[in-house]
Amino acid sequence: MVYTVAATRGSEVLVRLLGAVFGGVLCSDRFSAYLKYHSGKAQFCWAHLKRNLLGIVEFTKHSAVERFCRDALAEHARLFRLWHKFRSGQIDRGPLLLRSIPIQKRIFALAERHLDSPHREVRNLARALFEHNQRLFIFLEQEGVEPTNNSAERALRTAVQWRKICFGNRSAQGELATARLLTVAETCDLQRINILAYLSAAIASYRRRQRAASLLPR
Repeated sequence: MVYTVAATRGSEVLVRLLGAVFGGVLCSDRFSAYLKYHSGKAQFCWAHLKRNLLGIVEFTKHSAVERFCRDALAEHARLFRLWHKFRSGQIDRGPLLLRSIPIQKRIFALAERHLDSPHREVRNLARALFEHNQRLFIFLEQEGVEPTNNSAERALRTAVQWRKICFGNRSAQGELATARLLTVAETCDLQRINILAYLSAAIASYRRRQRAASLLPR
C-alpha cells in the first residue's frame, strides 16, 4: 500500500506516483483524471455506479428516470449474484463469463437507449456506460481484479480521518512524513506486522546506519 499527499487529484499526480504508463488494471470511479491518465485495461467501480444510480433516483423524481435506474440496478443485482456464485466456488470462470454475456448485452442496450435522454444525470451515466463499456467487465475475465475499489476506500479512511482532525500539513516535509507513515502503517496492517515493533526496529536500524527491513512482497 502506497500513499501520497498532493494538493490536487489531477492526472499529473498519478503520473508521478504510477509512472507515465501503468501496466496493471486500474480500478477506480469515473473521475476524469483516471480516464485522462490511463488508456489501458481498467475496471470501473460498481459500488460507485450503484451509488450514482441510487442518487439519481433520490434527487430526480421522474418516471423515466426511475425506470432507467430500476432497470440498471436489476442488471447490477443479477451480475453480482453471478459473481458471488463464482467467489463461493459454485461456478468456474468459464460459466461466469458465459452466463454474464446476456447481462452485459442488456446493460449496453439500456445505455444505448438513453444516450439522448432529456435528463442530464441519466444521459451522462448512460454515455459513460456506453462509451466505456469495456471498463465494466474486466473483473469477469482477469484473475485478481475486483468489481469494486472498496478495499482502497477502506484503506483511505484512516488518512481521511487524520486530515479532518489535523487540518493537513504546513510543509512539504510534513506531507512526505505523513505519506510515509501512512504507507508503513497500512502495509504493516495488511501483512499482519506489529506497526510499533516495525517502526522501533526501523529507527534502531537507521541509528546503526543499516537498512530497515523491506515491506515489499517477496
